[in-house]
Amino acid sequence: MKENLTYHVHAHLDVFVDGVPITVPAGIGINIDDPGVQRFTDTPDGSFAYGGITGCRTPCISPLHTHDTTGILHTESATPEPNTLGQFFTEWDVRLSNSCVEQYCGPKPIAFYVNGTLYTQDPRAITLTDHKEIAIVIGTPPSKIPETADFSTA
Repeated sequence: MKENLTYHVHAHLDVFVDGVPITVPAGIGINIDDPGVQRFTDTPDGSFAYGGITGCRTPCISPLHTHDTTGILHTESATPEPNTLGQFFTEWDVRLSNSCVEQYCGPKPIAFYVNGTLYTQDPRAITLTDHKEIAIVIGTPPSKIPETADFSTA
């Protein structure tokens, strides 16, 4: 199975714990162990990136995935339905709610931002539309909440 680019959008996710950025891993939603998935090592930070998917015997990529550690969330699907942040966290196998992100369930506060604006509704419902910037802030916020992201490598 390979990527379907009929509906192709990119959102960006930043996660901060006490002001320190946490890396969103490469390969979420991709079976990185399948021989049909290529692994690249020429990333600026020296981490692995995954793509060039051809010849998988079973489906090896979800329409919602990450190729690298830039925080860009890719939706590449056959239908024009936007995914949600909740779907991404399910794909990532990480707990997400208004009060918990993985093991962070208080006493540190958790805040969600969309394009730099505080978001107070269910974070799982945030739609992953093109060039949307999502920031999750756990504990002390960073000095600046991101409003946009660099999508030039997407």
